[in-house]
Amino acid sequence: MRIRPARQPDLPGVREIERAAGQSFRGVGMPEIADDEPPSIEELSRYRRANLAWVAVDADDVPLGYLIAEPVDGNLHVEQVSVHPRAARRGVGRRLLDHLAGHAAATGVPALTLTTFADVPWNAPYYARCGFVVLDESDLTAGLRAIRAREAAHGLDRWRRVCMRRNL
Repeated sequence: MRIRPARQPDLPGVREIERAAGQSFRGVGMPEIADDEPPSIEELSRYRRANLAWVAVDADDVPLGYLIAEPVDGNLHVEQVSVHPRAARRGVGRRLLDHLAGHAAATGVPALTLTTFADVPWNAPYYARCGFVVLDESDLTAGLRAIRAREAAHGLDRWRRVCMRRNL
């Protein structure tokens, strides 16, 4: 497996990775998350053009997982990281996160942030194993508060959410 910048022809496959990965939410009583539409090609293209979209690919250069990020309050915010179920539990997500951390550190960015479900095993508990820590409400930056407000408006607060940070 290797990680490379996402290319425009990868984007339909990235959407399929998101759809497939989302199905695991059905098993934890979150079918609405499983049914949520993945980012559009236009949204993914915006991340790609900003050089903030990567794919983990197999030996045949077929994407197994992806990560998109955006600058938020001087840090890089993990907007989404997903791995196709056929490649799950092989370190793909961790490698994508570590790749982003290396990119961020090389460009002088001090930390990665993300928002996630607190009680889903492959969300907050997983990210904690990857070096992220849960932020207290008082530690949220203006940008993270805005992201949380958008998530709440989208209905994600039906389940407990947290903001997390990984210092670099």
